[in-house]
Amino acid sequence: MATLPLIPTSVIGSHGKPGWWFLANKAYEAGELGPADVQEWLDDAADTAIRDMERAGIDIITDGEVRRLDGYVDSYYRIIKGIRPIESPRKLGPWGYDQQTRYLAVERIRVPDTGLGIVDEFKYLRAHTTKPVKATCAGPLTFASRILPGDVYRSVVDIAEEFAGVINQELKGLVAAGADFIQIDEPARGADRVSGKEMARLYNLATEGVNAKLGYHICFGNRFGRGRFQRLYAPYFPGLLEARADQFALEFASRQLAEVDLWARYGESRELCAGVVDVKSFYPETPEDVANNIRAVLAHVRPEQLYVSPDCGFGWSPRYMCNGKLRALAGGAQIVRSELAGTR
Repeated sequence: MATLPLIPTSVIGSHGKPGWWFLANKAYEAGELGPADVQEWLDDAADTAIRDMERAGIDIITDGEVRRLDGYVDSYYRIIKGIRPIESPRKLGPWGYDQQTRYLAVERIRVPDTGLGIVDEFKYLRAHTTKPVKATCAGPLTFASRILPGDVYRSVVDIAEEFAGVINQELKGLVAAGADFIQIDEPARGADRVSGKEMARLYNLATEGVNAKLGYHICFGNRFGRGRFQRLYAPYFPGLLEARADQFALEFASRQLAEVDLWARYGESRELCAGVVDVKSFYPETPEDVANNIRAVLAHVRPEQLYVSPDCGFGWSPRYMCNGKLRALAGGAQIVRSELAGTR
């Protein structure tokens, strides 16, 4: 990876989409776009996300995950074989996680021989920026969490083990394509359901033999800006430390920096990518707001171990809000770098 400044800024993955992306998506769902139209739409969307992050001054960027049409994993369920959708029990009233489409395993799960498409996403990203980049991939529990085992699997963990093999091949394809930094995203499902130690085991299965810097983002949920799980990391430690991750990406800003002190106890030699911008709030952070958050994190983490990012992705945020928060992130990091260098 290229030389980075002290306290590099990064993103978790997804970017706020422009309004025309949604118009094109409606046309696509109505069958009004041909293959060339779809290619142009999604290439233009990736170009827009890349340029937005560059202009904001973010140090490590992604393609904004703009090709993942239905959300982070929903698009993949369209190409996965061996599952069938289950009708949601509640269709009236405000949207909630109980309205997400779930699936039943009806045979062993299979994906196309060409994989999930993340390698092609990365190749496009790498060819369209000179900035350091990060590839992102959903983890085995993320894929498995919305699939019921049926008579085919014993449990959600059993399904996750199946996906770990699929993900492992995808990650090795990313490395072959030149990826040197890969982040796996997993849900904090509840330590009583899947312990930190079990999460680490699944992470290690998915990343076995993957020769790249590895990040581990543990997500509380963010669909439509709403959390999904109890927002506590403490129950997962110290078991999570068995994950062979070089960096943990954790959400702090939306929780007023609760549990940031965990890193003083458990961080060891790992890097922390601290969420210091709240993606669930419309409050427009200023660079000084972000700098204050970074200063608070630095009370528990050495500067050379610290990266900073938004709490989660911006896939459910308006693009203007996303870009404003990214500019504040870059500006806040620069304020703190100047302070540490004694130039402010």
